[in-house]
Amino acid sequence: MSQFDVLFQPLNINKLTIRNRVVSTAHAEVYATDGGMTTDRYVKYYEEKAKGGCGLCICGGSSVVSIDSPQSWWSSVNLSTDRIIPHFQNLADAVHKHGGKIMIQISHMGRRSRWDGENWPNLMSPSGIREPVHRATCKTIEVEEIWRVIGDFAQAARRAKEGGLDGVELSAVHQHMIDQFWSPRVNKRTDEWGGSFEGRMKFGLEVAKAVRAEVGPDFVVGMRITGDEFHPDGLNHDDMKQIAKYYDDTGLIDYFGVVGSGCDTHNTLANVIPNMSYPPEPFLHLAAGIKEVVSVPVIHAQNIKDPNQAKRIIEAGYVDFVGMTRAHIADPHLITKIKNDQVDQIRQCVGANYCIDRQYQGLDVLCIQNAATSREYMGLPHIIEKTEGPIRNVVVVGGGPGGLEAARVAAERGHKVTLLERNDELGGQITIAAKAPQRDQIAGITRWLVMELDRLGVEVRTGVNADAQMIRDLKPDVCVMATGGRPYIDQSPAWGAEEGLVVSSWDILNGKVEPGKNVLIYDTICEFSGLSAADYLASKGSLVEIVTDDIKAGVGIGGTTFPTYYRSLYEKEVVMTSDFLLEKVYREGDNLVAVLENEYTGQHEERVVDQVVVENGIRPNEELYYALKEESRNKGQLDVEALFDIKPQPILSESGDGMILWRLGDCVSQRNTHAAMYDALRLCKDL
Repeated sequence: MSQFDVLFQPLNINKLTIRNRVVSTAHAEVYATDGGMTTDRYVKYYEEKAKGGCGLCICGGSSVVSIDSPQSWWSSVNLSTDRIIPHFQNLADAVHKHGGKIMIQISHMGRRSRWDGENWPNLMSPSGIREPVHRATCKTIEVEEIWRVIGDFAQAARRAKEGGLDGVELSAVHQHMIDQFWSPRVNKRTDEWGGSFEGRMKFGLEVAKAVRAEVGPDFVVGMRITGDEFHPDGLNHDDMKQIAKYYDDTGLIDYFGVVGSGCDTHNTLANVIPNMSYPPEPFLHLAAGIKEVVSVPVIHAQNIKDPNQAKRIIEAGYVDFVGMTRAHIADPHLITKIKNDQVDQIRQCVGANYCIDRQYQGLDVLCIQNAATSREYMGLPHIIEKTEGPIRNVVVVGGGPGGLEAARVAAERGHKVTLLERNDELGGQITIAAKAPQRDQIAGITRWLVMELDRLGVEVRTGVNADAQMIRDLKPDVCVMATGGRPYIDQSPAWGAEEGLVVSSWDILNGKVEPGKNVLIYDTICEFSGLSAADYLASKGSLVEIVTDDIKAGVGIGGTTFPTYYRSLYEKEVVMTSDFLLEKVYREGDNLVAVLENEYTGQHEERVVDQVVVENGIRPNEELYYALKEESRNKGQLDVEALFDIKPQPILSESGDGMILWRLGDCVSQRNTHAAMYDALRLCKDL
């Protein structure tokens, strides 16, 4: 008996048998193209999860049922047209052939969208109250429109059934149309569609009745709800238990998916997809509370990443199914790995929220550490096959995420791999980032890669400052330069980096420099490093002001992540100042004077502090690359057409003497962890 057997016990939803207790819950993938169709990329993304053992995939978060609920901004699935039916048939066939089940979430977004695109509709809500996150204005929905939208839900469900999907999930969460009618915060109506409890429930009830009448008794119809809106004037947990029981008593709903928090403000949005700053399964109690009052299965998905978590939750009977959605984005084969007793080989989600933060920017969902996810259709593999060609001697210089991934993939291909790292610890900038408050889980990226290199027998040498002769002596067939970069604090001589007037965020987080008592941080990048340094310094008791020339501190950080920083920074009384350039820094007695210039007025201000931290990105460590470039066979060059087409580099099939030299990651130019690992995978998968 496996310790995880409880996860593999089948369970029915209505008459649909789910082979295990693990679900990939609905999320907006931003892959639906050609007017919201589930084309090849979409299909292969879900097929990979089914191939990897996932019991049930609920696809298409926020998939629209009506033509006036815009879908193009999120590239969500469009169920307002029969064009979708053959696309669904392809999707269903791809998942079913691997033993999985596939359903789709259907919704009218109401006010929670954007009007300035696609068909330029007037958005609608029960009482015409705007939605803050999208800054969306809307009209008050009229009774005739209410009945039209109800009919649209029914026709969307019909299309899902005709397309061979196994069910639909009504979205009554995240302030979509159904729960907009439920919530007294936004439903101020006094007619039959508001006011009393039954009035506020009527729209959702009529949707459920119309859908059930269209698809029949045996087709799965679920509903996703929040367990508590976390608004003082919103629906609390007791309210949501009453609502869940009301719909359960109708017999129209086959399961409930339960999450914690509303998300119609920036602050509550961060709760819905908890990042690494949150504890494990922070809102499980809300789902368990709903389960107490309903008779059908309950699914819960929020920050469940580990099979031991999943096992404990199911064994205790808190819910019937665990949603491991981001866990599947990080590793779509996690169920197979659990089943095969390969738990240590699961690439575990670290809660970076790179995936969902991209979605909230209207970009396709990608994983920070698994570049193959959603690129299956391009030929990027999750399982690396052994080479049928020559075994090569591969030397990787640099043990950050790009270098580690290059070494892993080359070793999976069966090559002899040596990795050289000048520091005593692997991880590169991941190691630095993990030292910030509430960011320690990011180190999981490194931890998994290091475990994989050990399993694959890669020779890892730390504390080695490689030079050109050392590389020549190793006689590599392929040398991958992943030497990273260094803080670019000397861009302006007036900042005084050479005189030691400013330090970098790396110096602070690494503990190389003691925190000052009164600190100014100048952040031109506005991503994680600057806010992490501010949070770290404030946690050590420093008085901190973070200044940026951008529109706000942390503007480059996504919508589910910057609120958690802001909560911490406001609590620690960090001052955030935008629109100011750092003109110069000079010493005055025991103090430093930072001269700031307003970008728009040219007005100057001064800050008297005892420490200035500059976060200005990095410059590449490229000296070793240039020392070896001329003697390499390819002069260090990549065939970019082959790279972008995910094809082998032509140099690999050409004869010749000398090594092939590639570089990737920040030793080329500053990008991010995903970019470095993406380059490593698409270069080394064909070695």
